[in-house]
Amino acid sequence: MFGINGSELLVLAILAVVILGPEKLPEYAAQLARLVKELRRMATGAKEKLRDEVGDDIVDLDWKKLDPRQYDPRKIIKEALLDDFEDAVSAIKETPVTAVQQRAVGTKQITRLAVNEPAPFDNEAT
Repeated sequence: MFGINGSELLVLAILAVVILGPEKLPEYAAQLARLVKELRRMATGAKEKLRDEVGDDIVDLDWKKLDPRQYDPRKIIKEALLDDFEDAVSAIKETPVTAVQQRAVGTKQITRLAVNEPAPFDNEAT
């Protein structure tokens, strides 16, 4: 229920009897019962309102897929980085660089350098 086992529940019940006293305990138990019934009624009303507004598609929704506890951010980032790396490696393997190559991509020219050719240097660049 709330992570309370049987012996802990028994200790809490004995403490409630000692602290509240036998004359006030039924009154507080009735208040607790009313509170639980009201919370259940509110939860049911919220479910019905959500179903009315969203439709019956919400019934077929797999809520376990949307649980954020199942996702490990480290794993997601690692997979994203490896996918980009694998795409880059496969793109390089498809087009071998043996000399300076130029090809048009849209309106932009891409120039590739040879394997041991140094990159151009711009003195005015910041």
